[in-house]
Amino acid sequence: MSKLLSTKEVAQYLGVNEKMVYTLIAEKGLPASKVTGKWIFPQHLVDQWVEANTINLSAKSGAVPSAEGLLIIAGSNDPLLEQTIGLYNGLYPEKLAVFGNLGSLGGIRSLKQDLCHIATSHLLQENGSEYNFEVAGQLLNPMPVVVNFCRRCQGLIVAKGNPRGIRNSGDLKQPGLRVINRKLGTGTRQLFDRELEAAEIKSSQLSGYETEVQRHMDVGLAVLGGKADAGPGIQPVAEQLGLDFVPWRWERYDLLIQKERFFQQSVQFFLGLLHEDRFQRMAADYPGYDTSISGKMVFATSMAKMDGQGNPSIVGPREAL
Repeated sequence: MSKLLSTKEVAQYLGVNEKMVYTLIAEKGLPASKVTGKWIFPQHLVDQWVEANTINLSAKSGAVPSAEGLLIIAGSNDPLLEQTIGLYNGLYPEKLAVFGNLGSLGGIRSLKQDLCHIATSHLLQENGSEYNFEVAGQLLNPMPVVVNFCRRCQGLIVAKGNPRGIRNSGDLKQPGLRVINRKLGTGTRQLFDRELEAAEIKSSQLSGYETEVQRHMDVGLAVLGGKADAGPGIQPVAEQLGLDFVPWRWERYDLLIQKERFFQQSVQFFLGLLHEDRFQRMAADYPGYDTSISGKMVFATSMAKMDGQGNPSIVGPREAL
């Protein structure tokens, strides 16, 4: 984990007095942990909090063209997404879909700046159950349309046969064990840090924590090549590479689209693929994907009618608009 700041240090870092720091913790969600009665602040989480609460970033600086020919997707990467973009480009040769691998937070920021038509994200919220709405609500006004792309199983990618006997995140404290990491701003890095905190592991205890790669596949390749014993990633990558996998949780991987672009032709063509059998077959090739709500619009619990089991409502896009 990055440098830990004291209350005094984080106050100086943010340019506020110490009493205001306590207010920011209680009312604004400033990331902090209490250890032996004192608050400590991981600097990288403070940086993410500042980014997520930036309100004066131009929302229309990019002036991306209408999605009639070129469809720009940016954010968190996923192998099934890459295949779906390939399917789209094959089916619609007069159009072109491209992807920018910026991480979940980078995708949402690009959507805010009008640099892309669709952002991909899987940022887990503080409540530990909902995804994406919190950050989207902070950065985007109005709230974008949120459509599920898939659900994915996140966890630790480990070597075939799991020779280090890793059963959970706590086992990463083994002497001599090497990890590989994802970049800040990615949902996977966020989840990894939460897992380490729950297991009471400091980043300084992990060899390789500071080594960051761009994609889930890069994590898998590092483990496959013997450069790391474990790294955070998704189960489909482990399956593709013949590696073992230690699951953490199923997560929701969503597409975020500004409302004024939702019915543009290329956006609708891309969303339409999520309802087709060929998309379902691609996802079924590897364990770790769930497409039962793919192509469905989802709403935050606080905004939605409940489904009778305490879950946010999920409807088809044209039902909701």
